[in-house]
Amino acid sequence: MTKIAVLGPIPRDTIFTYQNEMIQKYGCVTHPVIALSKLLGDEGEVIPVTHVHQKDHAQIKNLFEPYSNIDISHVFSESDKGTVIELRFLDQNNRLEKQTACMQPILPKDIEDLTDVDAFVFVPITDFEISLSTLRYISKNMKGKIIFDAHGPTTTMSMAGDRYRKFWVDMDEWLPHIDILKMNLEESQACWFKNEYDANEMVHYDEEKTDHLDDMAKHVLEGGVSYFYVTLDSRGCVVYFEKEGKIEKRFIKSVHVKNVIDTTGCGDSFAGGLAYGFSLYNDPIKAAQYANTLGALRTQGKTFEVFKNKRETDRLIADNY
Repeated sequence: MTKIAVLGPIPRDTIFTYQNEMIQKYGCVTHPVIALSKLLGDEGEVIPVTHVHQKDHAQIKNLFEPYSNIDISHVFSESDKGTVIELRFLDQNNRLEKQTACMQPILPKDIEDLTDVDAFVFVPITDFEISLSTLRYISKNMKGKIIFDAHGPTTTMSMAGDRYRKFWVDMDEWLPHIDILKMNLEESQACWFKNEYDANEMVHYDEEKTDHLDDMAKHVLEGGVSYFYVTLDSRGCVVYFEKEGKIEKRFIKSVHVKNVIDTTGCGDSFAGGLAYGFSLYNDPIKAAQYANTLGALRTQGKTFEVFKNKRETDRLIADNY
C-alpha cells in the first residue's frame, strides 16, 4: 500500500476572488490530501501532518471523515497554534495576503513514527512552518522521497500580518535534503538573485523572465536535488534532471480549462500530483502530468468535488497528453 504524508498548515482561509465572491474554507494541506485520497482509493493512505487551533480541530476532522484512507492521527492541536489567512485576488493569479495567526512549526518529533511513508510532501506557505531539522531527520532516517514546495521559504510576514515575497537566501542549506524541488516562476526569481540588485526591479513579478532557469537548475541539481520543477502559470511546467551525466530539460504543457473559478491551492495540488507520480511510477514526466492535472482541476470550483478518482484523472491525462 502506498503511503504519502502531506506536511504544512491547514489555514482557516477567507478568500475574496477576482470575481468579487467570498469563499471561506480550510486550505493548503487539505487540497493535496483530498486529491491524493481520491487518486489512491483503496490502494493507498494519505497522512496530513499539521498543527491547528483547538477550535478548528473538530471541523478539520469532519472535513476528512468522508475519506476512509485519510489518517488524521498527525493533526495536532495541543499547542493551540494554527494558521488564519485572508486572501484578496486582484486578478486570476495575483493577490494580497494577510495572516493573523501562525501555526506551530513541524519538527522531527511530529513525524518520527512515519518510517514506512513513501513520500513526504512539504507545502509550507510561510517561512517558519517547516524546520530544516525535519528535512534533515527524514533524509537521514527514512526511505520516503521529499517533495518540497518553495512557497514557504520565499514568503514571510510582518508583525502587522502583511505577507510578502522574500529571498530564499539560505536555499543551499536546504537543497541536500530535498529530492524533488517545486516552485513557481515568481518564487524562482526570489531564489536566484545577484549579490547586488536594484530593489525597484524586484517590486513587480515578470512572468516573461525565464532566462535564469537553466543556470538555476544546474545549481539546484548540483546542490543535491534530483528533480527541479518550475510551474509557468497557464503554460504548464518545466522539469530539469540529470541523465547520463547531462542535464535534461523537459516542458510539459498544461491541462487546458475553459473557466477558472478559484486558483487557491493550485500549487499545493501540483505538489500532491508529483508525489503520486513518483510514488507509483517513479517517472518525472508522468509525475508532471498528474501534477498539471490536479492543479487544473483545483481551479474548477470552490469545493473538493473538483478532484477525481484515478480512472477519471487518467482519462483527462490521456485526452491532454
